[in-house]
Amino acid sequence: MTRNPFYITTPIYYVNARPHLGHAYTSLVADVLCRFHQMKRQETFLLTGTDEHGDKVVQAAKAEGENPRTYVDRISGLFRDLLPRLNVRNNDFIRTTEPRHMAVVKHVLQKIYDRGDIYFSEYEGLYCFGCERFYTEHELEDGKCPDHETEPERIKEANYFFKMSKYQEWLIDHVQSHPDFIRPSRYRNEVLAFLKDPLEDLCISRPKSRLEWGIPLPFDDRFVTYVWFDALLNYVSALGYPTGERFLKFWPHAQHIVAKDILKPHGIYWPTMLKAAGIPVYQHLNVHGYWNVDKSKMSKSLKNVVDPLVLIQSYGLDACRYFLMREMVFGLDASFSEEALVARINSDLANDLGNLFSRTLTMTHKYFKGRVPETAPGARDKAGFHLEKAARETISEFEQAMASFAFRKALESVWEFINQMNKYIDVTAPWMLAKEPSQRDLLAAVLSNLMEGLAIVSALIYPVMPDTARTMQKHLGLDPRERFFELDGLGSFSRIRPGTPLPKVISLFPRIEWKKTRAESAEAAPHGEALKPVKPEIDLEILQKLDLRIATILKAEAIPGAKKVLALEVDMGEKRTVVAGIAQHYRPQDLTGKQIVLAANLKPAKIMGVLSQGMLLAAVDGGKPVVLTVDQPVKPGTSVT
Repeated sequence: MTRNPFYITTPIYYVNARPHLGHAYTSLVADVLCRFHQMKRQETFLLTGTDEHGDKVVQAAKAEGENPRTYVDRISGLFRDLLPRLNVRNNDFIRTTEPRHMAVVKHVLQKIYDRGDIYFSEYEGLYCFGCERFYTEHELEDGKCPDHETEPERIKEANYFFKMSKYQEWLIDHVQSHPDFIRPSRYRNEVLAFLKDPLEDLCISRPKSRLEWGIPLPFDDRFVTYVWFDALLNYVSALGYPTGERFLKFWPHAQHIVAKDILKPHGIYWPTMLKAAGIPVYQHLNVHGYWNVDKSKMSKSLKNVVDPLVLIQSYGLDACRYFLMREMVFGLDASFSEEALVARINSDLANDLGNLFSRTLTMTHKYFKGRVPETAPGARDKAGFHLEKAARETISEFEQAMASFAFRKALESVWEFINQMNKYIDVTAPWMLAKEPSQRDLLAAVLSNLMEGLAIVSALIYPVMPDTARTMQKHLGLDPRERFFELDGLGSFSRIRPGTPLPKVISLFPRIEWKKTRAESAEAAPHGEALKPVKPEIDLEILQKLDLRIATILKAEAIPGAKKVLALEVDMGEKRTVVAGIAQHYRPQDLTGKQIVLAANLKPAKIMGVLSQGMLLAAVDGGKPVVLTVDQPVKPGTSVT
């Protein structure tokens, strides 16, 4: 089966400042998508680079005491060096100061000029030097640039203009007849709303008397090219337009990734430029939101940027990659905080995935001497976990979500599969099976199912956490150099080889104890105690799904062989048994008669061989659980609201 190539681009990053977390996110999205499409056995090409001309670059260089060439070489190097630190595998890195790019810009300018779509005129308008473009009155917010919150200057000068208005009706028709041309749809609608007003022609030059740092116009060297008419052409210049082999192969499948602040240049300027130059338009423009810090867009001008290298050094690369892909819904804004990052690491990575991984392999080492267990024919099907059905559903959901840029949804489907396996451990209780020689085959089948499930998980997390995926495979007795990640081969369920010796168990993601370092920490914790991270906000509807009830403890007793948990018989209007991890801090006789708060609609789970039908609530103070009780008698079964 012949599969189409996959071509993905980041915007080329403007070198007026160092790279920050927003740049890292866009690059990671492109890398995750390339790895995913490689799993589908497609040839991929990832382009990124730097945009190095314009007013802002000259101003930034001057502020640093450097000439523009020295400055752009240094800052471009920072962006290039960041990519391997992020484990981004780009195929090319284009700079707009490279001869190959400047030649294409001049070629396209001359082509459009020769067609009569570029003319010379005088213009007066409101110009934002931060955006390096003219604004109309209705685009401003309270008379200010919406991105930089500064009033634009009114300038009047003679320049060359591109007849963008000539292509307005064509562009409207193209956007309307190709519903996924710009996605998510909110940004398609935003472009269509903008196109309801008459489209002005685009000023595409700057006089050298004002700006020399740029590509000279091929038909009038008294002017340099407007930075957007220059920069956007990188997407074809890097492929060797017009006759390069890469251009012919990849351009028909082009997809761009941009942040929403550059929607207009990519959604209006770029397609009209392509149409005027006789170049087929791109397939999709994929637009993501902002990473906000303290409710404001991350930007140098607001002095709230987050350095991705600092995060990686503090929390690990794969953990940061996971957080960024899981936390942001592509197309919407997301809030960044280290508290949320730590909470996600501890909950999803350390507790869910890491705990499943270490529990499974620890039991395999303990009960089968560190080798993948042999299983009797049909035993795995009898072990109670419908692995094949659950895995196929997960793979299908994952593939559909990834193809539509729904990274959060894709990861949620994988984590649902992980949670199913964690529940499977609680229900089957391998530690109890290990005590019965007659259950040896069933124990082997349970652990084999879990290892097979972990092998599938390692493949599905590969686009987001490639290093973790390979580490998992190594400790599952697999060869990470094999073509393990192909999606259409994941359904074979024959990865785990019985008898294979396994390396020593490791902790994939150790838990992190969060400590605030800002000034407000001292006010919140005057005695210097560690503050745990606040978990992400939830909707009221999620909270309302919890059924919290008052229950009276009728009896508490130890469970044979268990040091940390007690079995509690409770009355919550009906009798239930609840297993609670409080044995090291409460004696059974001290609990009888207490009224507690119980999560009554938690799915039953078998813990230490006892079926637990709920969970009691407790506060943890200094590592010690304190059971929540009521200050006066309440009828058992009363709802807690």
